[in-house]
Amino acid sequence: MKNTNKELVKRYYDEIWNKQNRVAIDELLDDDITFRGTLNIETQGKKEFEEYMTNILTAIPNLYHGIEMMVEENGVIAVRAVYNGTHKGKLFNYEPTNNRIKYNGASFFRFKDGKISNIWVLGDLISLYEQLEQKK
Repeated sequence: MKNTNKELVKRYYDEIWNKQNRVAIDELLDDDITFRGTLNIETQGKKEFEEYMTNILTAIPNLYHGIEMMVEENGVIAVRAVYNGTHKGKLFNYEPTNNRIKYNGASFFRFKDGKISNIWVLGDLISLYEQLEQKK
């Protein structure tokens, strides 16, 4: 059975991020995947994407990505997502706070030959920064 683009995106969030299944990177992402994240980080290829993933999960090891809405138009999928977890490692210039964080974002996915070829993410950094700056 061939994956639909929506199924690929659901698996991207569930397998790669929520289950932290690195084998799924090979299964779901194109070899030349381009990724641009909210954190002003751009990656090219699976290896750089996996390094980005490692950095984020070092900072927020229980990071969970939830899909709130998904729309497909002209072969592009847009997702409104919510991200949450606990800040346990250095993120940006913020030392670990142990704060629970939750913020929203939007991601745009493009596809090539049945795999995800491009991801562009925009997250609500103001909300994230406010949560990282809160003292307990």
